[in-house]
Amino acid sequence: MTPAATSPGKPPPDRARLTIDLNALAHNRAIIADAAPGAEVAAVIKADGYGLGAGAIARRLHAEGTRSFFVARLSEGEDLRAELPNRDADILVLDGLAAGTGARFAAARLRPVISSLPQAHAALALQAAGGLGPVALQVDTGMNRQGLSLDEARALTEAPSRGRRLDVDLLLSHLGSATDPAEGRNPAQLACFRKVRTLFPEARASLAASAGTFLGAEYRYDMVRAGISLFGGGPEERPDPRLRSVATLEAPILDLRALEAGDRLGYGSTFTADRPMRIAIVAAGYADGLIRAAMGKAHAFAAGAPRRLLVINMDLSAIEIGDAALRIGDPVELLGANALLDDLAEAAGTVAHEVLVRLSTRAERVYLGGDDRTRSSR
Repeated sequence: MTPAATSPGKPPPDRARLTIDLNALAHNRAIIADAAPGAEVAAVIKADGYGLGAGAIARRLHAEGTRSFFVARLSEGEDLRAELPNRDADILVLDGLAAGTGARFAAARLRPVISSLPQAHAALALQAAGGLGPVALQVDTGMNRQGLSLDEARALTEAPSRGRRLDVDLLLSHLGSATDPAEGRNPAQLACFRKVRTLFPEARASLAASAGTFLGAEYRYDMVRAGISLFGGGPEERPDPRLRSVATLEAPILDLRALEAGDRLGYGSTFTADRPMRIAIVAAGYADGLIRAAMGKAHAFAAGAPRRLLVINMDLSAIEIGDAALRIGDPVELLGANALLDDLAEAAGTVAHEVLVRLSTRAERVYLGGDDRTRSSR
């Protein structure tokens, strides 16, 4: 993976620093756009932009040409509209249209992604009253999580309410196994989506998220919904050299210690030295977003080399440093261009998405490549 720009200077002496490189974000968007010629690249920035700050993320992506943004919750959509008050931006809410929320959608100029027949009927009533414009409609093609079934979608078109049909301008579904290109579920979902699309021939279509974008042209349709790959996560849940690291978590060394064979480190019997070794105690732990399950398997990066991450406690971590000439105060990269997002996720037994959204607000945040509304938090 191409190294991302690094934050200026060392992290603060008392805590970690999270650098969010918006230039790397723009690079990743361009890679996704190149992989999907002719398709709109929408951005999925739910959960506060995967934990990295939805406002700053959205403003930079808007500057790069993004005009469609997906969030999960209605409240996330309202917050995002406040960050993009005067910009041409279509904000879609994946949770859909909950009862009694029509006025909020109208006030914030948001669009629901309709995923059930009750939501469809509620949307139709609002459209009839002039309180809602065209909606996105989600169909379930085999993920079994959200969306109308093929039969429900057909019923929606064959039995319009009071002579009206739901005004749908975007038809979407979600692939459940796109990270594995050889998985037979992918072509099966594609075949189902093709059937549903014949019911809404005038609507634009979107089947692919980040991973699906790289499956092939037949999956891309009119829009791809880029999410984790915007932030550097590989489409097959492993590092992809085309993508850059957006998030870099660094923390200073607080202490250097020597262990003898048989010495136990930290709580319980988590780690026992099998030989004499030198370790560094680093000012970051699971309170900063590191996932405890990664200890013993993940690697940090310091003094130009990977360093085994031995222990992760709430506020502190320990790395093995060998004979490296490290000093107290020196930075250790726990996530970034040299401690890759997908590698950390694999070590923790999870996915890149969880690694990012777990990053806490305790670390100092520094944004690179932002506009004048983007501020570092200290």
